[in-house]
Amino acid sequence: MSDTPILESDSTAMSSAGIAVSLRDVTKVYDNGVMALGPIDLDVRKGEFISLLGPSGCGKSTALRIIAGLSAPTAGRVGTLSGAHGGGRGIGFVFQEPTLMPWASVRDNVRLPFRLGARGDADARINDALAQVGLSEFADVYPRELSGGMKMRVSLARALATDPDILLMDEPFAALDEITRFKLNNDLLTLWRKLKKTVIFVTHSVFESVYLSQRVIVMTPRPGRIAAECRIDAPEPRGEDFRTSGEYAAHCREVSAALAQASDVRAGR
Repeated sequence: MSDTPILESDSTAMSSAGIAVSLRDVTKVYDNGVMALGPIDLDVRKGEFISLLGPSGCGKSTALRIIAGLSAPTAGRVGTLSGAHGGGRGIGFVFQEPTLMPWASVRDNVRLPFRLGARGDADARINDALAQVGLSEFADVYPRELSGGMKMRVSLARALATDPDILLMDEPFAALDEITRFKLNNDLLTLWRKLKKTVIFVTHSVFESVYLSQRVIVMTPRPGRIAAECRIDAPEPRGEDFRTSGEYAAHCREVSAALAQASDVRAGR
């Protein structure tokens, strides 16, 4: 294991290969000696929607934070076509909690990245982002007046406002009721098809991962490693017909079996 992590963004090589995110031998060991992640190798293609699926504490969120540049790997190489570590339009991050400023309006919450240094026509981009998530009429409302689903839409709008190349989502719908979650899943897929972003979505739900993703990356319990990759070759656009289909059920069984096998291997069974 190397002492110093290597962060690199070789845009030319990655672009020619059609790769948006590349992890090579990435590990994360915390200061207390706990090995949280890896080693893992993963390539995510430009415009692809993948989910990282695994039990709580398996390193899914850690991997996401490393890709975003919010946490440094202990060892390994991280490459992002977006130039998250230098150049490009960067990365948008949607956290599990909306993390909204209660004293600020919806519009001002979405404006935050521009106050922190993001460039561009802030007003136009904020208006576009609010329209994309269906909140144009709520721009001057405060978070206390919003439902949980609407708060998460604000968080998504804030991530989209800077027009990032890559969108990272850390269990954004986990705390929502099932009806709201289904609705936001559908809306997220519509946005993905329209905007053609590369999306990496963290979830512990087999059903959500299958519905949303082109590939489901199944991870082992800590230290998180990639146990399986399940390709979801379902026709687009997906909707309620797919959610209630035999094909969807078959994919869910496949992913559930892979998740169970990954847990059994780590447990030594």
